[in-house]
Amino acid sequence: MFTPSPMLLKLLYTRGSLHNLPDNGGVAFSLKNRLDTVRLTRIDQVRVNGHALGPEQITIDLGNGNIRPATELGENGGLEFPVGHSITLRLHTNPLPEGMHPVQLQFQTDPFGELQVEVEDAIVQQDQRVRIPRFEPDDYAEAAIQARQRFAQDFTGQEFEHITKYSFDPHALKGNCEHFVGVAQVPIGLAGPLRVNGEHAQGDFLIPLATTEGTLVASYNRGMQLLNLSGGVKCTVIGDAMQRAPVFVFDDARGARDFSRWVEECIDKIRHEAEATSRVAKLQYIDTYLANKFAYLRFNFSTGDAAGQNMVGRATFAACSWILANYQGAPIRNFYLESNFATDKKASQINVMRTRGKRVVAEALIKRDVLQQRMRVTPEQLAYHGQVANVGAFMSGANNNGLHSANGITAMFIATGQDVANVAESSAGIIYSERTPEGDLYLSITIPSLIVATHGGGTGLATQNECLRMLGCTGRGTVNKFAEIVAGVVLAGELSLAAAISSSDWVSSHEQYGRNR
Repeated sequence: MFTPSPMLLKLLYTRGSLHNLPDNGGVAFSLKNRLDTVRLTRIDQVRVNGHALGPEQITIDLGNGNIRPATELGENGGLEFPVGHSITLRLHTNPLPEGMHPVQLQFQTDPFGELQVEVEDAIVQQDQRVRIPRFEPDDYAEAAIQARQRFAQDFTGQEFEHITKYSFDPHALKGNCEHFVGVAQVPIGLAGPLRVNGEHAQGDFLIPLATTEGTLVASYNRGMQLLNLSGGVKCTVIGDAMQRAPVFVFDDARGARDFSRWVEECIDKIRHEAEATSRVAKLQYIDTYLANKFAYLRFNFSTGDAAGQNMVGRATFAACSWILANYQGAPIRNFYLESNFATDKKASQINVMRTRGKRVVAEALIKRDVLQQRMRVTPEQLAYHGQVANVGAFMSGANNNGLHSANGITAMFIATGQDVANVAESSAGIIYSERTPEGDLYLSITIPSLIVATHGGGTGLATQNECLRMLGCTGRGTVNKFAEIVAGVVLAGELSLAAAISSSDWVSSHEQYGRNR
């Protein structure tokens, strides 16, 4: 539990929610708990344009037809208000004209006591746009889904035969997909088995790859065969951190500098506030970066088997609320929970250097005779090719000096229910090759920001969970195993494509396997 500051209390109010109710039924606005679970014990008053309304003039709409007078809040210990939930306050008063209106709300909570929210919001003309059908009581019921399917067909003039067919209970999608109408069936091909010699993943693994790109599965399968003939791929997780990066704004650079020193001194108290929000998230350290009059704090957490972006956002929010309430130095003029310094869903150099998600290394020693017999290339050819490619990657400013790690990562992400947008970060790679004194090829790749999960997100959905079960990556403590498998798959793809380009088989392979014209 943390103490919400006045700056953060404003976030309870849902901006844009102020509206007149039909048939002169009054005025309403919404609150969403973006802070921490509390019990709402009393609403003292709401003031709109300075006009005060007591609890006898207010009702609380909890959704699904559950509407209660505000005067009943004190009964039975109040009303549970969990994080992420919304309520609508209905005010029994005259309609408001279009334009801006100041709104003040005074209320009581357990455990925080009396709180006050002060905002401005606008009454705007009703939106007359066409809207996708939505059923508030149960938006995943068959009737709701069929209504959207009919809407899509009527709106587009098209009939949909395949999108509307699926084999799971749509209610399982709550929290994963809104306005559900059907599925996109992505083909899954099998590659491998791949022998992984990891600390967490040990043995032979059959790899599901969801893709529409011809030759991808065949190429990765070829690389896996080569690694297996050389004893498998050695994989090691060498780092683990998920970030949220708030920024604090001051009047000048000195204020930002002094603040950063205070944060360093208070790290134990900040850690306590952050970790109080989760049984899993652990604050490892905070990096501070100063520029102009801004203090950027990069919170680094471990997040168990979850990818953890939402988890660390909540934990960082709690920590920052404590900071805002307790810092006694130069005034903090503004605060944003994310400053773009975590580079969520974006490739960045800081993630290459400092890690985001899992930092994993996959490496293998490929025998000369295996390379020559199977790939028609020598270790010298591939090592030299790698040097030439390094120059190209450097000149282009790429975040990867390898060839196509995004291919294998994306195909595995789709198959196993990962957040596919994280490929933007996860595709970064540092590849290295050398000819050994014995004349063989050492090849390795470091993936510095592999964002994966075996719990939460889409990993529990029907087909995605089946693919994770295929890999033996369900249940507690399996995320590092999955990360090692992904890294091994990536190295197989790098080896296969490098050999194809060096031996001039690349184009002919695509012509043979990838044509769909």
